[in-house]
Amino acid sequence: MALGLLDAALLSTGICGVLCALAYYKDVLTLDGTLAAFVVGLVIGILGDVTWLLLLLFFLLSSFAATRYRFALKEAMGVQEGKKGERRASNVLANGVAPMAAAVLSFASPALPSGWFPRDAAGIVFLAGLAVAGSDTLASEIGVLSPNPVLITTFQRVTPGTDGGISLLGEACAVLAAVYTALFGWLVLGTLARAYGLDPTMPVDGVFLVIPAVIGFVGCQIDSVIGATLERRGLVNKKTTNLIATCTGAILAYLILVAWVPGLTL
Repeated sequence: MALGLLDAALLSTGICGVLCALAYYKDVLTLDGTLAAFVVGLVIGILGDVTWLLLLLFFLLSSFAATRYRFALKEAMGVQEGKKGERRASNVLANGVAPMAAAVLSFASPALPSGWFPRDAAGIVFLAGLAVAGSDTLASEIGVLSPNPVLITTFQRVTPGTDGGISLLGEACAVLAAVYTALFGWLVLGTLARAYGLDPTMPVDGVFLVIPAVIGFVGCQIDSVIGATLERRGLVNKKTTNLIATCTGAILAYLILVAWVPGLTL
């Protein structure tokens, strides 16, 4: 059973309104970040699937927890995000463009060439982009506390917070975030959606956990490589780096699906 467009719009507006208001109240987002998050949520909930909003909430909560973890120490080190860990519109859009694109393509799938973007696999592409964002956020927010980071391209020691710096702690967090994002997404978009009579947007076969889990971690490494090269040279900023990494993750997921399971149906 699929929600009608009007029902999806009303439900998405209510959910996004409440979540964004709470995020602003708790200083998770700035005012412009709150407005951007509301728009991103509406596009995803209406054109993608309302269940996708649960994953956005999950991402928001895990990012909030990682950001606030030992925040006083990060502040003392000068590596904190914003004044209180809050995210601006640029942060929201950098991580939200890829999921929004998946939602738009999912909505447009009936008008696209047959099999070009099957709706019953759209959740994997959406989840892959989100897994990259989650993996990178946890790796950055927790990994920055490691005293011995190295540059991903040369493995030379660098100071904490250096663009492109990685550590064992950060890499472990990247793996953890990619896996738990993929697992939660698989449960919500596939198993739970079907259990509650909704149209699943991800296959229930557990093997499809592998795509977003692996891509989440790989996308985090792509983010670090861009940070160590283009960002350190001033050619791109952190937000552009995040945008490239999340979009690359979504595109990789799509290409894998096309190569692995053409004409995929549930």
